[in-house]
This record gives sequence, structure tokens and C-alpha cells, in this order.
Amino acid sequence: MDNYRMVHRNPVPERYGRLRVETDPGPARWLGEPRNHGAFGTVAGVCAPGFAAYARVLHPASLGERPVRWSAVGAAYGHEVVPGTDWHTLIGMDRDYPNAEVYGLPGVWDEHPAEGPTPLGVARALIPVLARHTATSEHCWYGLWNGYGRWDFDQLPSFATPGRDEVLLAGTLSDAVSPASLDEFAELPDLWWPQDRAWCLGGDVDLVSTYIGGSGELIDELLAAPELEAHRVAPGDGVG
Repeated sequence: MDNYRMVHRNPVPERYGRLRVETDPGPARWLGEPRNHGAFGTVAGVCAPGFAAYARVLHPASLGERPVRWSAVGAAYGHEVVPGTDWHTLIGMDRDYPNAEVYGLPGVWDEHPAEGPTPLGVARALIPVLARHTATSEHCWYGLWNGYGRWDFDQLPSFATPGRDEVLLAGTLSDAVSPASLDEFAELPDLWWPQDRAWCLGGDVDLVSTYIGGSGELIDELLAAPELEAHRVAPGDGVG
């Protein structure tokens, strides 16, 4: 993670894409209450505990510019994808190996799933589903790890989540993808939740999945969404 801090850092902007950069982290304090954060390294630690159901949304691998589902990669290797499947186990490799160009499978995949916050394509597919399960899609809050990139977020007040310190952003649900307009390297927020707290989405710089807690109806819809590859998980499950 130190590599994120080695680049030149710009002054804190008033906006991150269309998201407002907030100087008062008060609206996120509920996440710091003991009943509202799970253990580090668990599903609830990445998003938040207390929801009726949870889903793990897999970040796709790719072949050229085309996204590739984990299930397609698993089928090529003769492995089944289950809720707790680790990507490196799926492809039969440990974490200490060279680039995907060497170890990709011709005709199946040539680039690993993106580590970090929700990838842009996945986020765009999630937004309409999430919008149907909150009454406050025009008023959402976001957390962005203050260790990312080129802005000196260290000077802003932050709020703590298991293992991370986050700065608070605000905007509409559709604004979640707006940081992509800054440049191709701008990360989307790690945490998303609407004002009514009907659900909470969480990701992390070290993960290749996004985790969502919400109602049973929301999770059922995520699992059925054709644009997403999702599995039902439990709040205490490990995230790898």
C-alpha cells in the first residue's frame, strides 16, 4: 500500500468527480459504533453488519477488453466457483507469481480481476439495482480510503472502518461512478450507503470482490442480475 503514497499529492479538491468532499465525517459515525462494524477480514468488516442478507459481487477477469466471468475461468480449469472461492486458487496459482500475460489462459482470460474498489462496469450494473431498494438514492454517502493516490486527503478529518481510515464524500447514487471522469486511474469510493441506510456496499484496495448488505429482496435481485456475477455470503465469512 505504500506505493499509493509515493506519488505526488495534489491539494484536496472540493469535488471528487461530482461527489462533494465533506469536512465533517459526522454522517459516517454510525459505522464506527461497535454494533455497526464487523471484524477485520470479514464480509461485515468490509461493509457493515446487521443486514438481513449479503452478497459477494465478483470483479470480472478480462480477455482483451471483454469481461470474463469467474465461472467461465473455473470451467476452463475444471474448478467450480463457490461463494468463498479465491481467485488464485481458482486458477491454480498462489499470490506470488509474475504478470497475467505469462499465466493467462489463451482464449479464456489474460488479465486478473481488478483489485480495489468496485470496477466501473460493475458499479454501473449495480446502480439501478441498488436504486430500487432505497428511498434516498438522491442522497447518498461514500467513504474513500485516504491512502489512495494523488490527493492529500490526510489533512481531512476521517472516519475509521476495520483496517482503514476513510474520508467522507456525498452525492447522488448515480454520482458514484463520476470519479472515472477525472482520469483512468481515479478510484471509485470504497463504501456506499444511502441516507436511509437501506443497504451498504463495501470494497477494499486488496480485494477482487465487492460486498453488499441489504434486504433479502435486494440480495435476491443482485444474485439474479445477468450483468453481475454474485454469490450469497454471510456477514462473518472471510473475504480472503
